[in-house]
Amino acid sequence: MRPPQAEDLGFLTMLFALPEIIAHRPVPKPDTPSESAARLASELAHWQEHGFGRWMVQLDGKLIGFGGLSWMPAYDALNISYHLLPAVWGRGLASELVREATRFAFTELKADRVMGLVRPGHPASRRVLEKCGFVYDAPLALRGAPIDRFWALAPKLPSQPATCRSHQ
Repeated sequence: MRPPQAEDLGFLTMLFALPEIIAHRPVPKPDTPSESAARLASELAHWQEHGFGRWMVQLDGKLIGFGGLSWMPAYDALNISYHLLPAVWGRGLASELVREATRFAFTELKADRVMGLVRPGHPASRRVLEKCGFVYDAPLALRGAPIDRFWALAPKLPSQPATCRSHQ
């Protein structure tokens, strides 16, 4: 995984035009090239402002997806997302991405929670979150369409064991 670069515009335009990727949007229409350019500019600005963001995902040196963490002020939370080429679905790569992004949130960013948003009609995405320790919270509306919110909470540090004093 690596931060996005200007050269990734073609890949993002192709990715967010795939029917399998856009099927779970409120309005399932492909991004136009200008919408993809705006998405990439927003991602680059997020990295500049926060020092982290969503990654370009590579396998064997080839781009296969886009995902990671973004700050969502409307929810006062880090949000996790993952969009992989359909050709690599079913191989555990989305789970690997979610686990790595969640680990990064808790260890590097010191976050206490990470949010995941899933359309109700997308059970595979729900399974990815649940497999990675996310727990269902509530139904919401996002951009006028229903969405389910999940949370992963930072692991609690083990408490210090009680010290025992020997009886004398």
